[in-house]
Amino acid sequence: MNKAGIICIIIYLILLSNISYAIESDTIAAAIKIDSIYVDKSDRVLIVFSKQQKIKSYSIGLGFQPIGKKQFEGDGKTPEGLYFIDTKSAQSKFHKNLNISYPNNDDKAYAKLHQKNAGGDIKIHGLPNGVEDKHYEVNDWTLGCIALRNKEIDELFKHIRLGCPIYIAP
Repeated sequence: MNKAGIICIIIYLILLSNISYAIESDTIAAAIKIDSIYVDKSDRVLIVFSKQQKIKSYSIGLGFQPIGKKQFEGDGKTPEGLYFIDTKSAQSKFHKNLNISYPNNDDKAYAKLHQKNAGGDIKIHGLPNGVEDKHYEVNDWTLGCIALRNKEIDELFKHIRLGCPIYIAP
């Protein structure tokens, strides 16, 4: 197993060890900074942590082909593994977004080996501009991104630290 794989497993175990011990509230306190994220694709849940304590969880939508790891542009899958939140944007075709650092070097090498493009532009984002939360039912509809309600992405956008690790589990 390579060094990145070992790091992924360590982060995954740290996050899992804290899931059952923290108390979740309706809103995140103003002083809280989210410093890690765990996504469980099979349960369609995104969990945020601060100082190794669970802060809150959210129901999510995934890519339109949610089973399996994203490998190629256009496959409709959401990535799996360790990535980072590297930028934020309030200006896009969706109500705010947090960019996930996909593809990493391994993703690019795998796609190149198969003579394909790994894709990119994977985000945690809100609904398309003009769509309100009250009209949204959580389902898998993105091109590979992780979808939240607008009020939820607003909350994450406010509290997330750039460079924050995000581990996406199958």
